[in-house]
Amino acid sequence: MTILVTGATGRVGRNVVEHLVKRGADVRVLTRDPSKAAFPTGVEVAQGDMLDIDALRAAFRGVRTLFLLNAVTGDEFTQAIITLNIAREAGVERVVYLSVFEADRAVNVPHFAVKFGAERMLDRMGFSATILRPTYFIDNEVMIKDVVLNHRVYPMPIGSKGVAMVDARDIAEVAAIELIRRDRAPGKLPVETINLVGPDTLTGPQVAAIWSDLLGRTVVYGGDDPSGFEQTMASFMPKWTAYEMRLMAERYVSDGMIPNAGDVERLTGLLGRPLHSYRSFAAAIAAG
Repeated sequence: MTILVTGATGRVGRNVVEHLVKRGADVRVLTRDPSKAAFPTGVEVAQGDMLDIDALRAAFRGVRTLFLLNAVTGDEFTQAIITLNIAREAGVERVVYLSVFEADRAVNVPHFAVKFGAERMLDRMGFSATILRPTYFIDNEVMIKDVVLNHRVYPMPIGSKGVAMVDARDIAEVAAIELIRRDRAPGKLPVETINLVGPDTLTGPQVAAIWSDLLGRTVVYGGDDPSGFEQTMASFMPKWTAYEMRLMAERYVSDGMIPNAGDVERLTGLLGRPLHSYRSFAAAIAAG
């Protein structure tokens, strides 16, 4: 049966599709603009989005398993509600959902609260689901690389508790593994949650030290106050998004994003390899 992938043109979704194809899965992607979609041979492309009811119904025909990835938008929860309802209407009960680390705790951060709402829907509506809860994406550091490289400041206010940042490549491969497992299971599997974390739990000063070592010059940590970070983000993204990132950063400072015992070992066991590290990602940026 076919696996439907939403969010397939982003950094996680595109890698999910590639891993599924390598594992011999029949894959269909839902995208607004098929002309911009460059997927491996054999991937079926369905045009539409998660607010287009007719397109969703068409996309779900012949599908057994769904990878649900919602972008952080003002209507993210509406998209999730509609998609899960149409999935159930189509007889789809196997889902892998990309949530966020500790979605049930950081309820003042809009996209955390939204994702926890979707998690509850999956449980209450009887889906056979794997809920993936990633920490902060290492890949997001591309947004602040110019500040690091040109101004020698690490500006992301992640605090001193520690954040185990995760690489999008690791997220995607675990998602593909779970999609295959759900899709090929002979029957309904219970709901399961997997924390997606990086191999190292790093503080703001520790991240700055990594950059200092890689660049051969001192990079300082910009501190825990998120107000300057919010202003910087608002210069190139909607103000509500910048404010949401500020709220997220405040949670990093107050609580961190610290793996539970066994999280790293579970992921390395699933992948059969070490997790990508922050240092290796930063080294690639520094070398580029």
